[in-house]
Amino acid sequence: MFKLGMISAATYRATYGGEEDAELRPVSTHGAFFTTAFNGFDEAKAAQYDATFGVAAARIEGARAVKIWDPEREWAEALADVCDIPEVCDTHKECCEGVDAVVIADDGSGDQCEYAIHPLREGVPTYCDKPLAMTAKRAKQIADIVRETGTPFMSASSLRFVPDILALRDRLPEFGEVTLATTICGSELVYYGIHALSMYYGVFGGDSPAVSCINVGQPDRNIVRVRYENGRDLVLIVMEPEYAQTGYQINVYGTEGHESLIPDLDNLYIYLMERFINLLETGEESPPVEEEVEVIAVLEAGKRSLEEAREVTIAEVLE
Repeated sequence: MFKLGMISAATYRATYGGEEDAELRPVSTHGAFFTTAFNGFDEAKAAQYDATFGVAAARIEGARAVKIWDPEREWAEALADVCDIPEVCDTHKECCEGVDAVVIADDGSGDQCEYAIHPLREGVPTYCDKPLAMTAKRAKQIADIVRETGTPFMSASSLRFVPDILALRDRLPEFGEVTLATTICGSELVYYGIHALSMYYGVFGGDSPAVSCINVGQPDRNIVRVRYENGRDLVLIVMEPEYAQTGYQINVYGTEGHESLIPDLDNLYIYLMERFINLLETGEESPPVEEEVEVIAVLEAGKRSLEEAREVTIAEVLE
């Protein structure tokens, strides 16, 4: 049974876009979903708190949360109470002690990778929730620490491993040479666009590196053409909800067929955490951290392209 420390797991505040006055959202978070997937939860205890708890619809065997830390200790204690976590820590570093691995949840800052540096340096296997960073340079710095230390590490969007995406990947030979794909989702380009882009990487697995991006959209209405070294183009569409209710969708177009997919997102956090537990059990790295750096680089290049009204190379944002 793997003992896990849960970091930044109890609250969420959307400050990634500079919204410092964003409302604090307790326990209806990625961290709560991850924690309840490992530990379950006490429904009667949850009802005592003035908050809606994020609850996973299934359980993951082989691991259990034994420590938790969050900047808002009150809500760390609440999640610990509801999920039977024996220790609430005073610091994120303390949460890395005496455990087999740590899970760092998306806390709304876009900077949760800062919490990954200590466990990586200490050799504690680490999951860092999406996005790995808000810039390619920072993502690359974290990846460099991963490689320098050799510590097992994973970062990914939850959409990457849903069964529909993996099934589409397995069916790619049916479509011949796929020359074009499109993906779509809502909200901000880097922070949420990672979900749409990760559907592409879940299907194509980084079979060819990204070369450049050009964004022909408008502010809050991103339409990014991503070109890959093998000549394939991806049209990545990410729009704020006031302009379009998008959902999540991926389309592939090949020389011998095409497919449109709206993936079933039930239990998506379960599939994500199962992949992390597999890393702990087998050492199998999925996805490689360098691929997540490319994901962030593509998103940043698309954002910069709109700002500067030009095509931006992936190499530029990594310089």
